[in-house]
Amino acid sequence: MDFRIRPIRPEDDATMAAVIRTVMPEFGATGDGFAINDPEVDWLSKAYAEPRCAYFVVERDGVVMGGGGIAPLVGGEDDVCELRKMYFLPALRGVGAGAAMMAQCLDAARAIGFRRCYLETLRGMDAAMRLYERTGFQRLPGPMGATGHGGCNAFYLLPLSPA
Repeated sequence: MDFRIRPIRPEDDATMAAVIRTVMPEFGATGDGFAINDPEVDWLSKAYAEPRCAYFVVERDGVVMGGGGIAPLVGGEDDVCELRKMYFLPALRGVGAGAAMMAQCLDAARAIGFRRCYLETLRGMDAAMRLYERTGFQRLPGPMGATGHGGCNAFYLLPLSPA
């Protein structure tokens, strides 16, 4: 494994904002209804320092090339978290970083006490959807909560075993 996952730090904010704003257009995720326009993209370290939140970055050769996190599902039940803003630059894809990040996020969710993990994505993000399904996420017919990401069109939920 030639990458390292660690908690986000304030000095990572600009790099992660650039990663997210680079990756999302690859999949047509521009305009209203997508996380690319979410103001927290510019200050992830502060947003995920809130209670019951966690965000991690992936470094390869000392360079932050991706990240992902969990937070309570806005407008959802108290025991549901959302896997959020998990994006990787192309150079980090296919090396196991996605599976490792998923494990890190789900471990953090369990440790916080969440019992279910929800996520929203886009059809066309095929590799990501395969990862979600391999991890055990089940496809839902529609969205949960009130994420504000109306541009997403694929929804998943995973029951979490206790930590």
